[in-house]
Amino acid sequence: MPEPLKCKGSVDSRELRFSRAMIFTIEEINNSTELLPGVRLGYQIHDTCASVPVAVHVALQLSNSLETVFYTGNNCSQAGQVIAIVGESGSTPSISISRVIGPFNIPQVSHFATCACLSNKQQYPSFFRTIPSDQFQANALAKLVKHFGWTWIGAVHSDSDYGNNGMASFLVAAHKQGICVEYSESFYRTHSASRIQRVADVICRSTAVVVVAFMASGDMRILLEELSRRPSPPRQWIGSESWITDPEMLRFDLCAGAIGFGIQQSVIPGLRDFLLDLSPDEVAASPVLTEFWEDAFNCHLSESAATAERVCDGTEDIRSLQSPYIDTSQLRITNMVYKAVYAIAHAIHKAVCQETNSTTQCGKFPRMGSAEVLTRLKQVNFSQNGHDVSFDANGDPVATYELVNWQRSSSGSLELVTVGIYNASLLFGEEFRINSNISWMQSSTQVPVSVCTDSCPPGTRKVLQKGKPICCYDCVLCPEGAISNTTDSPECFPCHKEFWPNTERNSCFPKPVEFLSFSEVLGIILTAFSIGGACMAIVTAVVFYCHRTSPIVRANNSELSFLLLFSLTLCFLCSLTFMGPPSEWSCMLRHTAFGITFVLCISCVLGKTMVVLMAFRATLPSSNVVKWFGPQQQRMTVVTFTFIQVLICSIWLVLSPPFPIKNLTIHKERIILECALGSAVGFWSVLGYIGLLAFFCFILAVLARKLPDSFNEAKLITFSMLIFCAVWITFIPAYVSSPGKFTVAVEIFAILASSFGLMLCIFAPKCFIILFKPEKNTKKYLRGKNQSYYT
Repeated sequence: MPEPLKCKGSVDSRELRFSRAMIFTIEEINNSTELLPGVRLGYQIHDTCASVPVAVHVALQLSNSLETVFYTGNNCSQAGQVIAIVGESGSTPSISISRVIGPFNIPQVSHFATCACLSNKQQYPSFFRTIPSDQFQANALAKLVKHFGWTWIGAVHSDSDYGNNGMASFLVAAHKQGICVEYSESFYRTHSASRIQRVADVICRSTAVVVVAFMASGDMRILLEELSRRPSPPRQWIGSESWITDPEMLRFDLCAGAIGFGIQQSVIPGLRDFLLDLSPDEVAASPVLTEFWEDAFNCHLSESAATAERVCDGTEDIRSLQSPYIDTSQLRITNMVYKAVYAIAHAIHKAVCQETNSTTQCGKFPRMGSAEVLTRLKQVNFSQNGHDVSFDANGDPVATYELVNWQRSSSGSLELVTVGIYNASLLFGEEFRINSNISWMQSSTQVPVSVCTDSCPPGTRKVLQKGKPICCYDCVLCPEGAISNTTDSPECFPCHKEFWPNTERNSCFPKPVEFLSFSEVLGIILTAFSIGGACMAIVTAVVFYCHRTSPIVRANNSELSFLLLFSLTLCFLCSLTFMGPPSEWSCMLRHTAFGITFVLCISCVLGKTMVVLMAFRATLPSSNVVKWFGPQQQRMTVVTFTFIQVLICSIWLVLSPPFPIKNLTIHKERIILECALGSAVGFWSVLGYIGLLAFFCFILAVLARKLPDSFNEAKLITFSMLIFCAVWITFIPAYVSSPGKFTVAVEIFAILASSFGLMLCIFAPKCFIILFKPEKNTKKYLRGKNQSYYT
C-alpha cells in the first residue's frame, strides 16, 4: 500500500491567515441574528500543500463524506454531507478539485484561483470565485503597459495553469495594444536550478527594460533570489496579483518601483484580535498551529521532544512577531475569503430560511443538498463590509483592482502604496485611473523607457526592420510633398496640391504664389525701362512736332513718323500689362494689345520703307508711282495690315481666349500665376503675322539700303528690322524654356528690346541732327547730298 501523502516544508503564514479568516467569518455568521438565525455552520480545514495529488485526495474524501461529523455541538445537525467548499488558493489545485466535485454538484468558491480557464462553465459548472478572473487582469496589465508607452517588454510566467493561461491572455491583449514581447520564459518551482538560471540570464541579457511577471508568489520568490545572486541591470517589474501584493516579497530591493494590480484592500473589524487570540490549548490541538508556533518562536510545545531546541514556556508573545499571519494592514485576499464564506452563507440562507412578518425563520434541521446551494449561489447579491458580492454567468465577480506600487518608506524599507484603480465595469477608456505619484525603478520619478526603437517624430514614417517585430523599425523622412503630423506614423500623407510641407515635414502650408510683381527688383527694372521708353517716344514726338516744318521731318513722311511714335509708345506701355497678378481681363489684354500695337508699329515701318522706295522710283523719268502710293494709300496700307491682326485677335478671343491659371507643375514648392494661352494656334498666329510683316519689311529695307543719302532712313530701317528679327527669333526658344515668371520677363524683354531697337535706329539719328546739328537740317544740305550721289 502506498504511503499517505504528506506535506513538506514550513507553514505558509499567509495561507494560515486565510484559513483563520474563514474560521473567524463562520463564527461571525453563527453569532449573527440576521443571517441564518438558529443555524450553525460547521467546517473542516484540509491542507493541500499546493499539490495536485493532495488536492485530489482531499476532494475525493469530501465528496464521499468519509468524515461524517463536522461539528459535535448540541445545536448542529449530525449530517456529514459537504454542501460547499472554500478554496483552493492556487488555480491548478482548484482545477483538480473542481473536476472531482463538479459531477456531484458541490459548489466551490475560491478566494485566490484566478485562471481564466475556470470561467468555462462547460468544464467547471460548480466553480465560483470572489477574486476576478485573470482575463480581466491580463487586459488591465496590457492597458497599463500601453498607458506608459512601453512597446518592448519581456515576460516571465509560472509554468502552471495560472501562469500559462494568464500569460496567454496577456500576450493576446498586448498584441491588440501594439506591444511587442522580446521574450517569454516560464518555469516552475520544482524545475532544475539550471532552468531557473537560464531564465535569469535571459532577463539580464535582454534589451527590454520592462518585465511583466505573471507568476505565483512562490515561483517569483525563487526567481528573485536567483537574480539577487548576480549583478543584474535595473528592470521595471510589472506584477500580477499573486506576488505584487505579497508582503513577504517586499524584502527584494531589486524590485523597488514595481507596479501591478492587486485586489482592493479592506478592513475586517475584529479579525486582528481574533488572529492574536491564540490560546495554548488551541495551538496544541491543531497540528498546523503547532507547527506555525514552533517555527515562529523556535521552540517545541512538547516536553518530550528529543531535540536540542528549547521548550516553549508560555512567555512567547505572538504580537511581537513580524509575520504575514498578523499583518492586517493589507487585507486583500483575506477579504476574498471573507466574502466567499458569506456568499455560501447567503446561498444557504436563501435555501433554508423564509421571511415572514419582518422576521426570518430557518429550519432547525434543514434538509437540503449541495445542488440547491449551487443554484442559490448563482443568485446571491448582497453587500458586506462595504463591498458588493455577486456572480455573473461564469461565476466571476465584477473586476475591480487597485494599482499598487512598491515605494520606499521614510525608514528605507519597501511598502505597498495604492496609486490608482481599475474598474472593468466602467465604459471603455474610463476603466483606468491614476491618482497618485508613482516611484519607478531605482526610486526614479521619471517613467522608464522601454522601446525597441525610439518613437519616430512627426515628419517621418515607420519602416519595419526585416525579420524583426513590428515594434522595431527605422524612421524615414517623408518624401517631397508629403507630411506626417503624428508620432510613429506608419504612412506619410501628401499635401493638397496648393500646399507644401514645412522644413520639418510635419505640417502643410499654402504654397507661396509667384508672379512678376511691380515691387520686385526685376519688375522695377522692367517697369522703369517700359515707362522710360514710352517717355522717350513721347519726347521724340514732341521734338518732331516742334520741328515738323523742318526738311528732315518732312522728308520722311511726318504722318507715318508720328503714327510710328504713337505705336511705339503703346508698345512700351503694353509691356506693363504683363506684370502683376494675372486676371481674366489682363490675360486677354496683354496678348491682344501686344499683337495689335506691334502690327501697327511694323505697318508704319513698312509704310515708311515703301515710301522711300516709291520716292526713289518717282525721281526716275516717266515714273507714275507717286499717284499709286500717295498719302491715302499709305494710310490704307497701315489700316489694312492692322485690321488683319485685329481680326486674328478677335477670333482668338471669341473661340478660346487666354485665361489665368495656377501652374503647379513647374515648381513643386510654389504656385506660378500665369496666363494660359487658351489657343496655342491663336497665339502663334499673332506672333507669326508679326514675324511675316517684319520679314517683309526687312526685305524691302535691304532693297532700299543703297538709295541716295538724302533717303538714308532705309539703312536705319534695315538695321532696326535686323535687331527686331534677331530679338524675336531668340525669343521663341527662350520663351519655351523659361520657367515661371521668367517666361513673362522674357516676353517683356523682347517687347522692350525690339521697341528700343526701332526707336533708336529710326529716330535717334534724326533727333541728333535736329537738336545738335541744325545746320544739316536744310534742303540745301539734303539736295547737296543728293546731287553728289548722282555725279
